[in-house]
Formats: sequence, structure tokens, C-alpha cells
Amino acid sequence: MLSKRVIACLDVRDGKLAKSVKFVDTKDIGDPVEKAKQYYDDGLDELVFYDITASSERRGIMIDVVERVAAQIFIPFSVGGGVRSVEDATRLRLAGAEKINVNSAAVQDPELIARCSDAIGAQSTVLSMDVLRVGTSETIPSGYEIVINGGRTRTGRDALAWAKRGEALGAGELVINSIDADGTRDGYEIALTRMIARALRIPVIASGGAGKPEHLYDVLTEGCADAALVASMVHYGEYKIPELKQYLAGRGIHVRLST
Repeated sequence: MLSKRVIACLDVRDGKLAKSVKFVDTKDIGDPVEKAKQYYDDGLDELVFYDITASSERRGIMIDVVERVAAQIFIPFSVGGGVRSVEDATRLRLAGAEKINVNSAAVQDPELIARCSDAIGAQSTVLSMDVLRVGTSETIPSGYEIVINGGRTRTGRDALAWAKRGEALGAGELVINSIDADGTRDGYEIALTRMIARALRIPVIASGGAGKPEHLYDVLTEGCADAALVASMVHYGEYKIPELKQYLAGRGIHVRLST
């Protein structure tokens, strides 16, 4: 049986760890390198690093920060923000990233997914989607729309259809970032996660809304997610990674516990 994963997300702005609520009201809250080392020491399964303004500012990821984080951890490390080409992906791999997240640029150029998958492997190519609940319509039958450029630009693209296309183009994993749940700590967007996870064969990571251990359990069971991404609840010290994993194990979820 494959273990369910607990993943911490480092949103980085101008080299500093940042946190938002529903993709706005972003505040600097610390040093991403220190947090990465802390979470690694605590037994985290995987770390995700997003340069949250790279796409909107039309620049590349801050490679020096990626290198500093990579030097502190020895677990899968996934990086995204401003990845527009195979060259960008290769540069990040050389900086220490095991997986590359494509998001806004992939919506604008879907074949980017295929090119990255061919160049670095599907297992290293992650499609990250920022999703907004909008209600069903003829063009958005799932009721969820893809938004790009850090939540600034609506696309009119249906989230479920885009997830299926991303898998077909060669993405080996999918991250669902719920804008509605982001930073609220009220729980993940369960209906969205379940809908997409049931439609795909690749692993699905739920992101946005984690506030207490029960939320992780809900999204890993009812939401059918393969992994739960956490941010605020660990960044602010309310919970620690071992505590979350022990809770999940105690409720019958198969997770990797530190020895």
C-alpha cells in the first residue's frame, strides 16, 4: 500500500516566506531556508516551493533561494513559479529540485507540459492549478475555473477539463490549489479534490484550507487525495509534522512515520 504524504508548502516572495488568504493580503512571515530545515528534521515527506510573484512579474524563479533550500533537505523537493521552458525546468533541476511545477505558462502554452515531461520525465513534471469556484456554466461545467498569474487572471478554462488534458500531455502529478480555501484554515475544497482525483490516474495533491488534523484526514479519505499540502497550520507553529502524522496513523491512514 502506498503511503499518503504530508507536504509542506513554502510560498516565497522576494526571498522571504510569505502567506496569503485567498491569494491576497500576503504577508512575510519568515525565512524559507530555516523552515525547510525544520520541516525536514521533523519528518516531512516532501517540500513544495513556490515563487509566488515570478509569473505575474514575468521573471524566473530566484535560483539562489532554491539552492539554499535544497542544501538543507534530503526529501523530494518540488519547485514552481515562472517556469516557462524546458531550460527553466533543467536549471531548477540542477539547483536541487526533484520535481518542477508548471502552472500559468502551461495554461498559455499547454505543450510545455509535454516538452518538460519528455525532457525530465513525467515523474518530475507536476501540473499545478490555481482554481476558483464560480458555479456551473456551459463553458465551465465543473463549476471551477482555472486562474493564472498568482490568482490575478481568470481564464474561462474548466478545471476538470484542464486536469484531464494535463494528464494526457504527460504530467505525472497534479496539485490543486483552491483559491477559495487558501489560508482560511476552514478545510480543503473536498468536492473539487474528489471530482478531479476520481477522474485521473496520476497522484493528486490537495492544497488550500488545512487548519487542523481532521482536515487532512477528510481530504485523504473523502477527498480521495494522495497527499495533503499544509502551510499556515505549521508555519505559525500551531501543529508540528510528527503530530499530524501520528494523528493520521491513529485513524488508520498509512503514512511514513519517523523512526
